[in-house]
Amino acid sequence: MLILDSGAVSRLSERTGRTAALIQALRRQGLWPPVVPSVVLTECLTGDGSRDAATLRFLRTCEVHERVPVQLARRAASLRFRARHGSAVDAIVTASAEPGGTVLTGDSEDLRALAGYAYDVTVEQI
Repeated sequence: MLILDSGAVSRLSERTGRTAALIQALRRQGLWPPVVPSVVLTECLTGDGSRDAATLRFLRTCEVHERVPVQLARRAASLRFRARHGSAVDAIVTASAEPGGTVLTGDSEDLRALAGYAYDVTVEQI
């Protein structure tokens, strides 16, 4: 399973040859569509429809998880407490990737710290 953080959503929503090639490669690897926890949207959207148009278009190709179950929130809290790094959103992204998932990110430092306490989560910089 591939989970996207806000940096990955922002980068992949750009209409460039590089992002198109990356998306094709992810599809070939069976990692598409990616999962985006809805809390990520608070970091990658502005609330202005015209500014957010490209991102919203991209998000239609993703599986957006609209709810954060209590068990997932508790797991994210545990990861954040143990790692002493990252935001609540970063922790939810990391916990969503458990077990065996990959987080694609634009800023890997906090996510790698969280993944150090997660079960079988890989973090890849976009």
